[in-house]
Amino acid sequence: MYSSNLKGFILAMVSSAFIGSSFIIKKKGLRKAGVNGPRASSGGYGYLLEPLWWVGMLTMIIGEIANFVAYIYAPAVLVTPLGALSIIVSAVLAHFMLKEKLQKMGMLGCLLCIVGSTVIVLHAPEERSISSIEEIWELATQPAFLLYTASAVATALVLIFYCAPRYGQTNIMVYIGICSVIGSLTVMSIKAIGIAIKLTLEGTNQAKYFQTWIFAMVAITCIITQLNYLNMTRRTFIDPLMETSPIDSVSSSMDPP
Repeated sequence: MYSSNLKGFILAMVSSAFIGSSFIIKKKGLRKAGVNGPRASSGGYGYLLEPLWWVGMLTMIIGEIANFVAYIYAPAVLVTPLGALSIIVSAVLAHFMLKEKLQKMGMLGCLLCIVGSTVIVLHAPEERSISSIEEIWELATQPAFLLYTASAVATALVLIFYCAPRYGQTNIMVYIGICSVIGSLTVMSIKAIGIAIKLTLEGTNQAKYFQTWIFAMVAITCIITQLNYLNMTRRTFIDPLMETSPIDSVSSSMDPP
């Protein structure tokens, strides 16, 4: 494995461990808060006063930071799928700490995650050397990617304005679909920002390029949208964690072709 890929791999693994653990910690915080007030699924916000929930949130933030840095060192095709390993962490911890029994099909799913991640890691390409954010912009404005972006945005708008009002409260895949489609754009914009930061730290200031700020605005918009609908998912379909945790991981791990 290339040295830069190894750094990204380690950071992605650390990220998965923290994020997977955060699901369990936040779930325990939600349960504890639900004893003394309205549950989050009923519109209650008592969990915001629960220290355990904030510990889980801090754990997730640390994991996301590690994931962000991983994109600086390794290609997205390596880092993004490794995020699915948080499924295994959360599933195992939920089995022992929350007494949510892991079924045979769940065990098979965890095994497939391990096998798939191993194959990807072994065959991941070396990170392409990029000297300017303008190179990423040139790739992002190619017809094929623009077509994908337009399709993703159109799909997200249909889900948000047509499907969500009608089916969002009864079908978990509506909110998750929004997060997944938007998440694919988040990955690419975060990757661009990570490279810009890396180049800037190496002495080549990328803040002077307008493309850097466009990628930043896209990333912020996509992240806010994802967080909004992930929170709506958790509030509407809070139980069981074994259902929402893997879907959360998938929604944040999609990457465009």
